[in-house]
Amino acid sequence: MNKSPSAMQQQDGLDTSELLPLSPLAPPMEEEPLLIFMSGDDDPEKAEEGKKSEELRSLWRKAIHQQILLLRMEKENQKLEGVPKSRRGEIWQFLALQYRLRHRLPNKQQPPDTSYKELLKQLTVQQHAILVDLGRTFPTHPYFSAQLGAGQLSLFNLLKAYSLLDKEVGYCQGISFVAGVLLLHMSEEQAFEMLKFLMYDLGFRKQYRPDMMSLQIQMYQLSRLLHDYHRDLYNHLEENEISPSLYAAPWFLTLFASQFPLGFVARVFDIIFLQGTEVIFKVALSLLSNQEALIMECENFENIVEFLKSTLPDMNSSEMEKLITQVFEMDISKQLHAYEVEYHVLQDELQESSYPCEESEPMEKLERANSQLKRQNMDLLEKLQIAHAKIQTLESNLENLLTRETKMKSLIRTLEQEKMAYQKAVEQIRKLLPADALANCEPLLRDFNCNPNSKAKTGNKP
Repeated sequence: MNKSPSAMQQQDGLDTSELLPLSPLAPPMEEEPLLIFMSGDDDPEKAEEGKKSEELRSLWRKAIHQQILLLRMEKENQKLEGVPKSRRGEIWQFLALQYRLRHRLPNKQQPPDTSYKELLKQLTVQQHAILVDLGRTFPTHPYFSAQLGAGQLSLFNLLKAYSLLDKEVGYCQGISFVAGVLLLHMSEEQAFEMLKFLMYDLGFRKQYRPDMMSLQIQMYQLSRLLHDYHRDLYNHLEENEISPSLYAAPWFLTLFASQFPLGFVARVFDIIFLQGTEVIFKVALSLLSNQEALIMECENFENIVEFLKSTLPDMNSSEMEKLITQVFEMDISKQLHAYEVEYHVLQDELQESSYPCEESEPMEKLERANSQLKRQNMDLLEKLQIAHAKIQTLESNLENLLTRETKMKSLIRTLEQEKMAYQKAVEQIRKLLPADALANCEPLLRDFNCNPNSKAKTGNKP
């Protein structure tokens, strides 16, 4: 039985005065339209007015019903926690398609038009680097943990294909985690298309270029955001010589996938497909600001680094929802653009002031030192990721050993209980057997009491 709009309104606890009309027309309120319509007067003008009033009444009824449905839908939407997992891959592809329809890349920035299957037939010079990183990518996840299993083979194919497609970037540490997240939600070919979308259409490939210029700009932008909006936290990190490149570089290069729970990472990807690259800054800033008090309590370099690496990624569902809400409410587009311009101006001024009149050797030395520092930074990042993976493996092994120890203790208790039960049974047998029979069985019973396992041992003799 269909409920009337008024009944539905009462069920939802809504007030009529709060409902905004969807129709631009307003019914005349001087007289009840139904009375006009049902009056017995045969005047055509009054009949026409009654008909119009009934139409307006119908429009208002429909408008109120639609408004109630919209309010109910908003209530249901508030209960949802991100994109449904079963539909996440489809929705990401749909959002990518909509973005491409609205923002078409210039021809010079378009990726080569080579199919995924054709790329897999070719050989890549990045093969060794990719194979080395396969075991480091989500090492504890069942899909990727098996050496050269289905997950690692799919990941290898995807990274190989992209390294052949994008000759400038090739393969860079961090891309494997992004590719891994995509593979958990769609097929290889679909993941390849979405990786192309993230790298080319949204522009993430800039941070993986060999010169790492884009990543340096991003670290400067994050530092400036902290300086302008969380000055105390910024000063605390600076006093302990902790720059954003020390803790935030893996966040940007892996889109948080290397250190944070996959459920949180998937939510971040949802917003990236909606809003683009600035989402990484919003998430990073929200993470740091939400834990500002605890970070300020860390008194030295080691404690802060340990907190940022281990404690910060460990968040419950309410903290995650709070952070996601903050990300949606935050708008830092203008600030990011201003900081990027500021960075380039500072770099230009630095280069002009450092140019000697006739000597170019100091600049070359600085460039070599800078290049060497970049390589060392990447090496340290790689070692950090390896150490993190080993820690996760050791923790998993420790958990397995503790589980086995618990089972063994339980088994020992069970065996002790069985032993006590057998001893009681022997005592009852002694009481029931006659003296002569008991004398014959006494040696056997004595052996049983002394060594309960003797029966098992004699049973094993040939």
